Amino acid sequence: MNLQQYNISENNFEQCIKCTVCTVYCPVIPVNPKYPGPKQAGPDGERFRLKDPDYFDVSLKYCLNCKRCEVACPSGVRIGDIIQMARIKYSHSRPKLRDRLLANTDFVGQLSTKVAPVVNFSLGLTPVKSVMDAVLGIDHRRTFPEYASQTFEHWFNQREIKKKQSAFKRHVSYFHGCYVNYNYPQLGKDLVKLMNAVGFGVHLLEKERCCGVALISNGLIEQARKQGAQNMAAIRKSVLDEKRPVIATSSTCVFTIRDEYPHLLGLDNSDIRQFTELATRFLYRLIERNEVKLVFKEDYKQKIVYHTPCHMEKLGWSVYSTSLLKMIPGVDFRMLPSQCCGIAGTYGFKSENYETSQGIGQSLFDDIGQSEADFVATDCETCKWQIEMSTFVPVMNPISILAEALDEEATMEANKEFCK
Repeated sequence: MNLQQYNISENNFEQCIKCTVCTVYCPVIPVNPKYPGPKQAGPDGERFRLKDPDYFDVSLKYCLNCKRCEVACPSGVRIGDIIQMARIKYSHSRPKLRDRLLANTDFVGQLSTKVAPVVNFSLGLTPVKSVMDAVLGIDHRRTFPEYASQTFEHWFNQREIKKKQSAFKRHVSYFHGCYVNYNYPQLGKDLVKLMNAVGFGVHLLEKERCCGVALISNGLIEQARKQGAQNMAAIRKSVLDEKRPVIATSSTCVFTIRDEYPHLLGLDNSDIRQFTELATRFLYRLIERNEVKLVFKEDYKQKIVYHTPCHMEKLGWSVYSTSLLKMIPGVDFRMLPSQCCGIAGTYGFKSENYETSQGIGQSLFDDIGQSEADFVATDCETCKWQIEMSTFVPVMNPISILAEALDEEATMEANKEFCK
C-alpha cells in the first residue's frame, strides 16, 4: 500500500482545540527539554507538513508512542498516530544496524535460543556492553532479558501437550509473541495450564510472526506491514475458519494488532478485531457470564502492586487484569499510580534515550520501592524488564500469578462439564 494514499483527515488533526492537555500528560517533556510535546509535534506540526512535505522535525524521534496524549485528549485526536505517521512519511534517515537488530526479534531470537547460555553470559559482561555501546549505540547500563534454551513453540509442539488440547469442547488460539517464545516460555505454559483448567484447549496460530511494534517504531514499515499481513491471515484462519477466538498475554501485542495495524500499516482488521483480545479480558468476561469458575489455593499469600502499561491504558483494559487478581483470597492488592515506566520497547535500549527513559520511570521506581510488595504485576514484558532492572523487585504477568495461585484440580473439577 502506498503511504501517500493516507490523508490527514484519517488522523483527525482538525479536531485539536489547542487545549494542551496532551502536553500536561506527556511523560517525556519533564525530563527531555529537546521534545516540544505532542501538540506541537502532532497536530501543530502536521499543519506545517501539509504546506511543505519536506518539513520534518527531528524532535519527533523523542516521542515514546505511549498514547497517553490520546488517552488525555478531550477531542479524541489521534495525536500519537499523527506523530508516528509523520515519522513514516517524512523521515529520510534510514534505520541503523542497531535499530534493525533491536526490531528483528524473530531473527535475533531464533539465533540466540540455540546458544542461550553463551548469549546470556556474554550480554552480562561489562566489556561486551561497552563495545555494544561504542559500536551500536546500545547503552551499556541496560540489562538485557535472558533467552530461553527451549522456545515455547518447541515445548508446545511436543506430542503429548499438543494432543491434549483436543480433549476439550471449547478452544482458543494463542498469539504468544516473541517474548514468550524466545525469552520466557513459562508465561505461555502458565496460560495453557490456566485455560486447560477452565475447559479450553489452546492452539497456536499458523506461522505467527512478531506483532511488528518494534519494526514500526524503528522505521521498518514495509517489513512490519508484511509481518502484519501474515499475522492477519493466521488470525483470520483461526477466527473465521476454525471458529477460535485469539487471545494474547502481552498488552502491547494486542494493542498493535487491534489499533496500529489499521491506523499505521493500512491493514484492515475490522472482520476479526473484536475476536482478538487480552487473555485476562477473555477470562474475566467468561467468569462474569458464569461460564467458567476459578478455585484458588487457601494458603497462597502475596502482597502485589499493579502497574498499568501505557498501551493497556489506551485499551482501557487494566480493570480485567486487576479484577482477576483481586479474586485471589490471599492477595494483598494495591494499584500503583498510572505512569509510564519509560522503556517504550526498544526506545530505552538506545544510548541517546537512556537518561530520558530512566528519568521518566523514576517516580514509578520510587513508588514500587516504598510499596514493600512481594512482586509487581503488569501485562507488558518491556515494563517487566524496566522495573526489574531499576527496582530489583520481581515482576509477573497476571496470568502467571493466577496460574501460581490456582488450585488446578479443584478448578478442573468445577469446569469438568467442558471437558470430553
